[in-house]
Amino acid sequence: MAIRNIRYDGDEILRKVCKPVKEMNERTLTLIDDMFDTMYEANGVGLAAPQVGVLKRIVVIDIGNDEPLCLINPVIVETEGEQTGDEGCLSLPGKIGTVTRPMKVVCKAFNENMEEITITGEGLLARAICHETDHLDGILYKDKTVDGIFDVE
Repeated sequence: MAIRNIRYDGDEILRKVCKPVKEMNERTLTLIDDMFDTMYEANGVGLAAPQVGVLKRIVVIDIGNDEPLCLINPVIVETEGEQTGDEGCLSLPGKIGTVTRPMKVVCKAFNENMEEITITGEGLLARAICHETDHLDGILYKDKTVDGIFDVE
């Protein structure tokens, strides 16, 4: 397990569409472990593979409820409601912006064992799932802000 370098806004890899994971192997398992370590080291609640320079459809999320998630090839299949709030991103340090997201999402994905799972997230978890899956399609939260991004005070 290792801490990987986080890619920052302006790095072209953050704007690319990631490729699906077809099979699990030791290299991908190591990537997942490294992503968790990197996210925790940076005090984040989520991290997508392109943020560490890897164009694979993998995200890790931990909103502090003792249930860290690894979502492989995630697809949001249902949304409900609306919430508007501030977001930040490890790839845009020191910045914040207001974004409207669904209040509830249902996401289908695979876990580390390539078993299909369905996750229902509400509130912060729904926001994190949307934010991280956007990264897999080259979308940053700043593209969806209501009034642009601002420096954190």
